[in-house]
Formats: sequence, structure tokens, C-alpha cells
Amino acid sequence: MGDLAGVTAKLPYLQSLDVDAVWLSPFYKSPQADAGYDVADYRAVDSLFGTLDDFDAMLEKAHSLGIKVIVDLVPNHTSDEHAWFREALAAAPGSPERARYMFHPGKDSKPGSRDGALAPNNWKSIFGGPAWTRLTNDDGTPGQWYLHLFDTKQPDLNWENPEVHEEMRSVLRFWLDRGVDGFRVDVAHGLVKEAGLPDWEGEAAMVEGGLSAPGAHSEAVEPHTARLHIVPALENSAAVATAVEHKVKPPLDPPSPFFDQDGVHDIYREWHRVLAEYDGDRMLVAEAWVEPAERLARYVRKDEMQQAFNFDFLLAGWDAERMAVAIESSLDAAGSVEAPSTWVLSNHDTVRHPSRFGLADPTTFPKGISAEDEQPDAALGLARARAASMVSFALPGSAYLYQGEELGLPEHTSLPAEARQDPSFFRTKGVERGRDGCRVPLPWKSAEPGFGFSEAATAGTGGAGAAGKAPAAPWLPQPEAFGELAADVQAGVEGSTLELYRSVLAFRRSHRLGSGTFQWAEEHNPANGVLAFHNRDVLVVVNMGTAALPVPAGFRVELSSDGGSGGASIVPNSGAYLVAK
Repeated sequence: MGDLAGVTAKLPYLQSLDVDAVWLSPFYKSPQADAGYDVADYRAVDSLFGTLDDFDAMLEKAHSLGIKVIVDLVPNHTSDEHAWFREALAAAPGSPERARYMFHPGKDSKPGSRDGALAPNNWKSIFGGPAWTRLTNDDGTPGQWYLHLFDTKQPDLNWENPEVHEEMRSVLRFWLDRGVDGFRVDVAHGLVKEAGLPDWEGEAAMVEGGLSAPGAHSEAVEPHTARLHIVPALENSAAVATAVEHKVKPPLDPPSPFFDQDGVHDIYREWHRVLAEYDGDRMLVAEAWVEPAERLARYVRKDEMQQAFNFDFLLAGWDAERMAVAIESSLDAAGSVEAPSTWVLSNHDTVRHPSRFGLADPTTFPKGISAEDEQPDAALGLARARAASMVSFALPGSAYLYQGEELGLPEHTSLPAEARQDPSFFRTKGVERGRDGCRVPLPWKSAEPGFGFSEAATAGTGGAGAAGKAPAAPWLPQPEAFGELAADVQAGVEGSTLELYRSVLAFRRSHRLGSGTFQWAEEHNPANGVLAFHNRDVLVVVNMGTAALPVPAGFRVELSSDGGSGGASIVPNSGAYLVAK
């Protein structure tokens, strides 16, 4: 899985990309039931990744290179191996220890039975299956139920409890005292639940696309037990493929009683005050799956967070009209509270955009891709992805790029079932393919085992190996195609995706596009597949249509997504040009 010393070793590579900050996914002590998003100790580094000293060394090196460090905070739930949850299991119902979590008695299976055999409500886990698990008392009798909106090993904290507020503020200060520059807040919209925990017939997912699997929330199998045997639904991959009949998600589910409750904003006002205690430029960025854009803007009001991920832009897909609507609504909503917008196309919860854009419908949003599913057109998807990335970097606001995006990495679309580790894959019995395909380790060196991700020549150089031992296999297998996209193959090669990213990011900085202005250009015609806008003195033109476009008169091509420059036309269906007078 790599380690903190490996991150430190690769910081010069990030500096060469001209990035301002790095956001690290969780490195805390964790049983790794959900890739570290099940935190057992918020103040300790998991031994998989090193020590607190390793973290401090990484932070010092990043700051010396002018790179800020954002750490991932997971406040909605802990691991079931967290000391608090162990204390809760050992304590009685109604105790202060259980009051830190969402423990509740069940409903009776029959009136007057007093058996509490039914879950407190009908909520479903985001990962599939029920959101409630019943405990067994020491004497073998059934006990209370606890809420876990994600995996059973991720019990939800009770944010009605002042002790939870105090603890999380303390965690913030612990890392701020070490010098971190900010926090990415996981499930920022999910901390507070509606009073009374009412039933809800809607569906919720992590990043909502236009499609959802209707059978995804039934007959769940736990990932930590599923690895011990063959999941029945996975014995016949063809049967699984046949079973995945997607339906269009209703445009408006009933409002969720566990997402985007007004009480979350009180929490972020508390945290805003904590960050204000520290010198320097500290920030919070919300992972909040909230719609419409006006509701997302509430998270970035002056006294709350500084940024929120813009999932509308990510979900727009390769479509000029959809992308234009996402850009305009996002800028308007963020501007209404005088906050910057953010732009992101891929992350650790989504199919990588070069693969999404290579599907027959490049606006679809699959929950993972397997060998049994439609396979993307790799060349077309990458061409479109390069163009869309140029758009995201040319817009005013903050741009986030996902690790390996700068190499043009595709989704690993042929991971075997036995290699997958995402809880959503197991809890839905493979109906949702899961997020493993976008989490495959980076290819650094094309000719080395694991494409150089795990090195064993010296300890702590990017993998778990030790001196004199063979490199460890990466935690997820890499596709053969990664060899052609490795960083050492692309570095210094004109027209490569890596060099395109370096050039565009340098152009973005030199023209101050992040703090620039936005205006639709005369050439803008989304109905015909043309997206065009001005930012400062730069004109951005993207051709998502089917016919070549002339470069506007009086402008010269500065950068193009197809690797050319100075051409008279913008290629159809995949071209993006930054042009200046």
C-alpha cells in the first residue's frame, strides 16, 4: 500500500507538477476494512504506513518544497476497533459509553412481543444491505442495535453528544499543532441525523450518478468474512452480469433523514473557530454529496468551510450542455457566498474519467467496471479526458486532480473478484463492482516489478519491502497497460499526458487563472458541442461536437489537448485549446 516515507520520496515529483497541496487519504491506525476510512485511533499513524515521526518528516519536506498538506478527517464514524466502541460494547444500554454512538432498541416483530427483533428503522447502508446491526449480549441474548451508514465495522458517532464534539475538536488541534494546513472532511453532510430517526424509502449512494443498481441493497455479505469463502453470487460471473439491470434513479428522492441536516453547519462553525486559532492559511474542504448547488454553497459560507467538492461538474460527463450547466450553476452558487468553486473529474470513489469518457454514453456513471461490463474505448476516452482536464484547470477556483490522473491512467476494468477489497462489492454481492479499479497503485517505472511501486533496495522507499528482499506485490494488481503509461516513460516526452499536465498547470499559475474571472465567449455553443469561455486574457475552446472548429481569428494557440500547437482547427470530439491574443 506504500508508506509515508514513500510519499516523502515522491514529493519532488509533485513539485514538478506545480501543485500547491497534497491531500492524503487516511493513514491513521485502522483495521483497513474500508481503506483506512475505519479509524481506530485518530492520533496514531498505522504501522502499515510508518510512524508519527515519518509523518512529521513528510510534512517538513512538503513545506520546504512549497507544498501544503491536507489530511483526511473521518468524523461520521469510527472503526469498531476504536477504544470508544470497545468501551461501548462492554458497557450497559443507556451508559455514557454507548451514548457516544447510535445505539437503539429494536422494534417488536409483533405488537407486545417486546423482542426488539426488527431494526429501529428501514435505513440502508451506503455500501448495500441494512444500516443496522444487532448486538448479542454476554449471556447470549439479543441486545441493542447500532447504526452504521457504511460497513458494520464503521459505527456512526452520535453528534448529539457534546463529548463527540469535544473529541473531534481535540483531534483537529492535534494535527494543526503538528503543522498540517487543513482537512478534507469525509461524509461532511452525514454527521447529524433527523430527530426520531424516521423511516426513509429513498436511496443514497456515495457520489450519485444517473444510474443505480436496484438490487444493490439486498442480502449483504460482509467483506471481512466474504474473503474467507466464495460469495455465491460471484461463482458465475455471467450470471452476475445478467443480474445487473440498471434503472434510472428518480430525479428527486424524498429528502434524506441522515444527509444534509441543518445541524451539520453548527459543527463546521465550531471547527472554523478552531482553525482561526492558528496562524497561516488553514482550510477545510467538504466532501458533501449535496444537491442542488445552492445547498452545497451553505457549507462554504464565511464562518464555515473554505471549499466543497463540486460533484455536479464531475457528474456532467463528456457533454457540452451538461458541463456548461454545471459550470454556471457552480460558479453562481459559490459566488453567492463569496467562496471559490472547485473542479474535480476523478477521485477514489469514482471510475476514472478517461474510462468513463470512453464508454458508448460518456455521461454515464457506473459503480465500477468489470470484465463482464462494456469496455471503454481507451484512446477516445483519454483524448476526451485530456480536454476535460484542461477545462477544469482553466476555470477560476481550485482544481483537484486524483493520483495518476496526470498519467492518463484508466480504470482497471478486469480486476478478478478475488482481488477486490471494496466493502460495497461484497455487501452487494458484486452487483456494484466497487471502487478498487480506480485505486490501483501508480506505475512509476515501466520495466520494474509492480511498475516500481514497491521497491526493496532500501527500506522505506515507497513500499513495504526491506533491504535485500524482493519487492512486495502492490495491494491491488496493476493492468499491463500501466507499463506504457508509467511516469518514467512519459517524463520529458512532448505530447505525453504527464507533460501536458505540467504545461497546463504552469500556464494556469502564470496566467493566475485560479483567481481569475469567467465569462462565456462568443464561440460558446453547447447545443452544437462547443464549450467556450474567457478567463482573464485567455480564451478556452472545447470541441465536443463532430466537426472541426477553426481557431478564432486574432488568437494564437498556447496549449492544446491533442498535443499540437499553432493549428488552424480544433479537432472534433476531443479537442480543447487554450488560446490567447
